[in-house]
Amino acid sequence: MTEMTTTYSFPLLTLEETDSTNRYLTQLCDREHVAEYTTVCADYQTAGKGQRGNTWESERGKNLMFSFVLYPSFLAAPQQFLLSQLIALAVKEELERQAGGFSIKWPNDIYWEEKKICGLLIENELSAGGIGRSIAGIGVNINQEVFRSDAPNPVSLKQITGREYDRGEILAGIMRRVKDYYEALQLAEADACAAVAADIAGRYANALFRREGWHLYEDREGRFEAKLLRVERDGRFVLQDRHGQERAYLFKEVAYVL
Repeated sequence: MTEMTTTYSFPLLTLEETDSTNRYLTQLCDREHVAEYTTVCADYQTAGKGQRGNTWESERGKNLMFSFVLYPSFLAAPQQFLLSQLIALAVKEELERQAGGFSIKWPNDIYWEEKKICGLLIENELSAGGIGRSIAGIGVNINQEVFRSDAPNPVSLKQITGREYDRGEILAGIMRRVKDYYEALQLAEADACAAVAADIAGRYANALFRREGWHLYEDREGRFEAKLLRVERDGRFVLQDRHGQERAYLFKEVAYVL
C-alpha cells in the first residue's frame, strides 16, 4: 500500500487489492490461528461489504478500507452491541482530532453533519455462552475528492478540511482507541466491567446523530416524526412519536429520512 509508513502496534497485512477485507480476514482465520487485533488493509476493494448488502465506493489508494479480528469470549452473546459501540466511538474520536461535527448514526455509521464519512460492518461468530470471534470491517473516506456512485451523501476528511492525510496515521489512531476501550472491558473485574460498559454506552448515547429534536423516520408502515429516547443494551433503537407512543426497533427495521 502507498502512504502506509506508520509503525504499528498490531499485526498488519497490506494488500493492493482484494474483493473484501472482511472476507479475506474471515478466510484467513478459518485456515489458521490469527492473533487478536490482526488487521487487513487494502488500497482497493472490488466488492467491499457494507450494511444492508451495500457496497462501499472508494477510489484506489485514497481511503481507509480495513478489517480486524477480536476474540471477545469474555462477552456474553447479548453484549454484542458493546463491540459496535466501542468501535464506532474509536473511529469518531479519532476523526475528531481533525475536525468537529462528527456523530454516530445508529447503529454504527459515522457522519459529519448530514453526510456519511464511514461505514462499519461487524460480523460476530457466537460460541457456547459468548462471542467466539468478531471481525469488524471499516471504510473511512480520507482523501477522495469526487464520488461517482449514486450514494446520496458521501464526504471525505479532505473535503471537510481541505488537507491531505496519511492514512496509516489515522488507522493507527483508530486501532489504538479500539484497543483501549476493548482492554478496559476485557481486564476489568466483574463489577468494574459493568461500569466500563455503562461508560461506553453513555459516550455512545451522547455521540448519536440527531440525538435531540424531532426528525423524520420510516418503517414498514411509512414515514413518521419522532424523537430519540434511548438505545437499549441490545442495540434496540427507541423512539417516541408525536402521539407519545414509544417505538422500539432492531437494526434494519427503521431508517432515518435524510
